[in-house]
Amino acid sequence: MDPHSSAAARGWPRRQFLQVAAAGAGALAANLGRAATSAPAALPADWRSRRKFDAHNHVFLAGRRGPDDWRDVDDLIAAADALGIERLYCSRPITGGVMADISVVRDANDSVLAAARRHPGRIFGYCFVQPGNGPAALDELRRCLDAGMVGVKLYNQFKYTDPVVFPVAEECIRQRVPLLGHSAFLTDPRSLAAQPRTSHALDFGSLARRYPELILILGHLLGGGDWEWTVRALRECPGVRVDTSGSVNEVPAIERLVAAVGAERVLFATDATMECGVGRILSAELTDAQREAIFWGNFDRLLARRHA
Repeated sequence: MDPHSSAAARGWPRRQFLQVAAAGAGALAANLGRAATSAPAALPADWRSRRKFDAHNHVFLAGRRGPDDWRDVDDLIAAADALGIERLYCSRPITGGVMADISVVRDANDSVLAAARRHPGRIFGYCFVQPGNGPAALDELRRCLDAGMVGVKLYNQFKYTDPVVFPVAEECIRQRVPLLGHSAFLTDPRSLAAQPRTSHALDFGSLARRYPELILILGHLLGGGDWEWTVRALRECPGVRVDTSGSVNEVPAIERLVAAVGAERVLFATDATMECGVGRILSAELTDAQREAIFWGNFDRLLARRHA
């Protein structure tokens, strides 16, 4: 998913979503149907109050050009409130070529830090780094963690099997923070041509075998590409966690993922497709303990490693 395609990423523009959410939970209930021919499942009475940590979201300008640029960040919090999402873990990746200037990367991270200051305790940051920046990327990583960020986000500038990524992984191990990576198993030739360095599950598995101590998260199982292939491949990658985010909303995905890898490796996330992201966890056939672990417990335990 292109993080700059904000309307498409959210399914609806966020303000339109808020108008619906303010009227009640009917639209979310509609997303809980088990199949197109069946009636929607009932929302659990306590669905909004169940604790939820969104392990993969984004902020963008965050007040960089003036007061109106806070609107997107404030709408993000309002949407989270409507859905009962307590915390949002956000980045602002830079799309495009393999050598984004470090000043551009720093500015992107500063916008995330600004959003976290505006909404303390609600927005937390991942530091985006571009491994092609070499030692400057590691300096930026340390700067952001010192400023309060909790993890690192990579986009698709390099395959995660590329040695240029290894110093970033090693620094994440030293800092004991998660590394969240953009992923997809792309089969369409146009998509492959547009994103030739996008990593799939076996690339993540290779990095995890090289660095078994690394807290490695495969981003957006449902963000595009062949999610069924990814679920099968993840069986061979025991060191890799996976988040549930993305704009693809196919009913059996969560059950198949949990059956394949276990609920303890699954993290709730939306990647800005917030309503469907919550609905797919509520509607999945899970135990209460599995749902709680996915919604927040698994990620909370990963973050706690830094202070263990």
